[in-house]
Amino acid sequence: MVESDVFAGLNACQILDRLVAGQGFDPGENKSHRNQCGATKHDFGTLGVALDPKQGLSEFAQANAAVRSTSVNGRDALQADIPTGGCAIAVEVGEHARALVLATLVTGPRDPQACVDAHSLAEKLEPLLPKVQ
Repeated sequence: MVESDVFAGLNACQILDRLVAGQGFDPGENKSHRNQCGATKHDFGTLGVALDPKQGLSEFAQANAAVRSTSVNGRDALQADIPTGGCAIAVEVGEHARALVLATLVTGPRDPQACVDAHSLAEKLEPLLPKVQ
């Protein structure tokens, strides 16, 4: 049995561009074969969205140190610092699917505002995500 992609038809760059429209970000860029996208703003940093149909929250927890549980609009989520600086929030879409929101700020690798910004973007993204039973 082939698992279907819960994100079929959703494009991370189109979604990210819509979420940051009018905020001064460059158009989102996908730099890999995966459904992920990053948008940069000169004096701010980078916001990113990745739609992963194969890995859920458990894989995120295994891959990151000091993961903290959180919630995004009622969905289970995990938050972790990005080793190179910034913050990542993984929002559960299914047991083996997640949406990842990333924020990296130009102010430095330890700026707590990165997690505030990542959580804010995750809250805007969540209603656009598929509901999986």
